[in-house]
Amino acid sequence: MNIFSSYADIPQSAQNSVVVIGNFDGVHRGHVALLEKAREISKQLNSSVSVLTFEPHPRKLFRPDDPPFRITPPRLKAERLETVGVESLFSIGFDWDFASQSADKFIEDILLNGIKPAHVVVGYDFRFGQLRAGTPDTINAAGIPVSVVEEIMDQSSAKISSSEVRQALRHGQIKEANALLGWNWQIWGEVVKGDQRGRELGYPTANFKLQETVHPAYGVYAARVQIEGEHEWRGAAINIGIKPMFEVPLAEVESHIFDFDRDIYGKTIKIEPVQFLRGEAKFDSIDELIEQMDKDCQQAREILE
Repeated sequence: MNIFSSYADIPQSAQNSVVVIGNFDGVHRGHVALLEKAREISKQLNSSVSVLTFEPHPRKLFRPDDPPFRITPPRLKAERLETVGVESLFSIGFDWDFASQSADKFIEDILLNGIKPAHVVVGYDFRFGQLRAGTPDTINAAGIPVSVVEEIMDQSSAKISSSEVRQALRHGQIKEANALLGWNWQIWGEVVKGDQRGRELGYPTANFKLQETVHPAYGVYAARVQIEGEHEWRGAAINIGIKPMFEVPLAEVESHIFDFDRDIYGKTIKIEPVQFLRGEAKFDSIDELIEQMDKDCQQAREILE
């Protein structure tokens, strides 16, 4: 997949594509429906499928004090879009100057003179430009054909949206979140050196901060872990949260990878939480903590098997 951080000087090979516009946080089943519509049109036009999105997510600019909310930070979002067949990704910087431009300027600079799409596909609630004044009809009036995809519902008539995915994750409902996404949600992070308490307790862990990724329900999960440079997924018990026994200031992910004790500091690991086991707890003694960790790991192994 070709990735462009600007709409200027787009090569001719990336122009005249069917462009889907949106934030695409989660690349969930609703987003995939947009891409399927784009792929259908691209076949008729003998063209390719592209995505126009924005970084950082506009919500980060407009509501900077919100807690972390990203289902798919930039690298993961790009990987997911490539997985579902997107050939070009236009990831445009979003700041106050960009947010304050008119709908007409967006169309002229980015679409007509920049990306030059053959066709545009958007969701039913798509709006753009200052005060969200632009609509699909505005783009169509400028001479660019537009297709609008209606709201996507699941089999139980529930709405499929990034907000619904975030809510499921924040309740530790991993299976429900994955059903909305259409893929197994992942957390990515670079392993850093921690306080070594896990090793002292007999449970060495690979640790990293959650940062901008949405914080799922705090607690212990059965999970799968993939280490940078490897293809296999390893079983693990992970803790997500602030470790009440030790009160760390920022939420962390600690992964005890089963039957593994190698130095992987500096490597990126991908974690797929599989099932929530229990919430975080503060124990009366280290011995009680170790006893509970024994139980957690045994339960995680059984689930993963």
